[in-house]
Amino acid sequence: MNPPKKVRLEKAAKQLTLEYADGEFSLPAEYLRVYSPSAEVRGHGVGEGKLVSGKMHVGIERVAAAGRYALQIFFDDGHDSGIYTWDYLRELCEQQAEKWQAYLQRLQSEGKGRDPDESAVKFIG
Repeated sequence: MNPPKKVRLEKAAKQLTLEYADGEFSLPAEYLRVYSPSAEVRGHGVGEGKLVSGKMHVGIERVAAAGRYALQIFFDDGHDSGIYTWDYLRELCEQQAEKWQAYLQRLQSEGKGRDPDESAVKFIG
């Protein structure tokens, strides 16, 4: 896969924008973080991997080239493992709506949330 023509880190907007010949995609930091290709998130074997929750406010400190085939993303929560290959980034761009919905459904089914301050316990008065 060809790399994007441009990669823009938009710290204030907490997103990474990738410009390709056929279009531009903006990927929120939270989305990139919860779909990190790291072994910590993806797991070491077959399966869905670890569900990452509470990352609604995560930002990106910086990005760096990882050779000529990928990016390394340094998040402000300290996570920086996992190499985002050009192919994987393109997949995240093209399947963003489906992957985000799957993530939200998984959060709901496991009783977790996007907000780190949100309690999973529901109080009924």
